[in-house]
Amino acid sequence: MLRNIPKIYLNNAATSWPKPPEVLAVVTKSLSLPVFGSGRTTGSHGEDYVTIAREALSRFLAAEPPEHIVFSHNATDSLNILIQGFLTGKQEGCHVLTTALDHNSVLRPLHEYERQNRIQLSIIPFDGCSVRPDAVEAAIRPDTRLMVMTHGSNVLGSVQDIRGIGTILHDHGIYFIVDGAQTAGHIPVSLRDLPVDAYVFTGHKGLLGIPGTGGFYLRDPEAIAPVRFGGTGTDSFSLLQPREMPERFEIGTHNYPGLAALAAGVKFIEERGILSIAEKAEEQTSFLIRELKRAATITIYNDHPDLPIVAFNIKGLQNDDVGFMLARAYGIIVRTGLHCAPLVHKTIDGGEGCVRLSLSWCTTDEECLIAANAIREIAGNADSQVSPA
Repeated sequence: MLRNIPKIYLNNAATSWPKPPEVLAVVTKSLSLPVFGSGRTTGSHGEDYVTIAREALSRFLAAEPPEHIVFSHNATDSLNILIQGFLTGKQEGCHVLTTALDHNSVLRPLHEYERQNRIQLSIIPFDGCSVRPDAVEAAIRPDTRLMVMTHGSNVLGSVQDIRGIGTILHDHGIYFIVDGAQTAGHIPVSLRDLPVDAYVFTGHKGLLGIPGTGGFYLRDPEAIAPVRFGGTGTDSFSLLQPREMPERFEIGTHNYPGLAALAAGVKFIEERGILSIAEKAEEQTSFLIRELKRAATITIYNDHPDLPIVAFNIKGLQNDDVGFMLARAYGIIVRTGLHCAPLVHKTIDGGEGCVRLSLSWCTTDEECLIAANAIREIAGNADSQVSPA
């Protein structure tokens, strides 16, 4: 029988919830006003949420100029635009690097291009929980032109040495695309200081916005060919896509409520301070790991994650069964399985998958305590059933 208990949401690495009240309020407000966009209406009673969000992301990520922030549907969409745009018109069969830590948002586009014989792909393994810069350097070939990799693992919560890896890549003239879906909003990111050519973000995770928003920062627009074409509200007499930023890559009507929410999420983070958010997350994550390690039958795959992610399994139980019990008996929502990162799991658990807890600013200390006790209780019950009498 289901208990009448509150819901505890620990699946924020997928989509953050609950959203801050300020975020929900601005979505309602944006829908109550006429859509405002330069070149698309004569009205002036709306808010220019596109510009507000662009300037907010530019400031938050230290990514100048604001026009080099491009909005898309999400991080996956952005990665496809960038990968396809970089390879368009380039030498067929060039060598591309990625890592075994990466998400299918990176792996699937690259493997598809490999299947089409458009690239040669090398996947760099990780050591412990991270990809070593010297392993990247060892994988570089004379024909290597591109590397695409995650900033933070969505399974292990490990932040990669983007500065060290990017420096090596740029010394060899290799273009560097970084997937920041798990890091933006959780840790400080200054693109002014990092040696990356393109940085991808999503709106609905650490940035506390709603689904359907994301984008990327592009240092040199000329390095990426447009792969989508259509209306922009500018230079409409021309039948060719504008070359100016951001119209070079943004087509059609923007997700105004989504971008309003994204700007509000960034403002929420800025007002509380990204360092304060990171400190709270570190304390709660460390607490969970300490508590779970009290049970000998719980295997934790990274004892010291940089992000608020705890990946574990319980001996004798399937990860999806653990997730079912947490939801059914305790009202705790987590994620189980492969987390769209199959090569990580091939390394850490033989491809079986695991249970993942992921926190946000809205996660409370009490929720962490309840979750830790529930998981240990499940582990204890499982251990008693397999232990000899």
